[in-house]
Amino acid sequence: MSFKINKKKKVLVTGGTGFIAGWIIKHLVEKGVTVHATVRDPDDKQKVAHLVELSENNPGEIILFKSDLLERGSFNAAAKGCNIVFHTASPFSFKFNDPVKDLINPALEGTKNVLETVNFTESVERVVLTSSCAAIYGDNDECEHAPNNTLTEAIWNNTSSPSHNPYSYSKTIAEREAWKLADAQKRWSLVVINPPVVLGPTVSGKSTSASHDMCLQLGDGTMKSGAPPIEVGMVDVRDVADAHIRAAYISKAAGRHIVFKETTTPLKLSQMLQEKYGQNYPLPTKELPKWLVWLVGPLLDKTMTRRLIAKNMGHKWRADNSKSREELGMEYRSLDSSINEMFQQMIDQGYIKPL
Repeated sequence: MSFKINKKKKVLVTGGTGFIAGWIIKHLVEKGVTVHATVRDPDDKQKVAHLVELSENNPGEIILFKSDLLERGSFNAAAKGCNIVFHTASPFSFKFNDPVKDLINPALEGTKNVLETVNFTESVERVVLTSSCAAIYGDNDECEHAPNNTLTEAIWNNTSSPSHNPYSYSKTIAEREAWKLADAQKRWSLVVINPPVVLGPTVSGKSTSASHDMCLQLGDGTMKSGAPPIEVGMVDVRDVADAHIRAAYISKAAGRHIVFKETTTPLKLSQMLQEKYGQNYPLPTKELPKWLVWLVGPLLDKTMTRRLIAKNMGHKWRADNSKSREELGMEYRSLDSSINEMFQQMIDQGYIKPL
């Protein structure tokens, strides 16, 4: 499906140093677009160096703005004159001290603050929100209760809470708030991208996402005795970025879009790495039985509750990506290349070391 990127329209990308945002920005500046990118500290040369380099070496331009998800009005300057807003900024972590403070409030208040700015910025025509499949389901066993045992855009996560799957809860309430604010006006349209687990290399060359934690555990010996028996949907980060850009520039795009390549498991990912890395890195070669994970998992990781294990491990994960293929024209790349490029980059960074 062909679509045209209007180089004259400036765009805002929130969370400019993020995993998905990096690829959105790279694709756009390569096409000659002016990108306003918000970051926590534009003067942190180490964190923004790759954005500065992209701006210097491409037809487009990246202008950095300081912003804070929890500070009202901090996106006003960045949004000025922009026609499209990509709101990607939101905490993504399964390691936290206070789920409300660390995940839920930044996700919800950040969305409110960005869209409040959009409401006061007359030039904005479309907002593309980075949500997640986590806003569609909380636990794998919910697939068994979905129509045809398959998750679709019509389904909302109504099982997560601050005490159970708080990350999923944060994504759910943030997306619901976005739709509430979008439906209350008529000037700008909202399109939402809902990926599951995102794999692939970073633009910056540095690990910036919780997605990298699983890749790290595959290679650092954490899963040497066996991988957890859990199915997850996965997609390459470059495809997720492409979906955002298509959602911004294809006028008929509307609503939510499940964006993923296929269902896989940690063991299957390990098998994709075995040929090149199996001799030198402690990759898992088998799955652990669910009962063993249930028994010892909570002792090794406090976030891995027995409820979480019971409702996710051993249950099939199924979702329908047909809307993204038909409405956005998405074609998905192989996960084999995604995990191999990601793994090699983490070796190059020194995160994963040989035996």
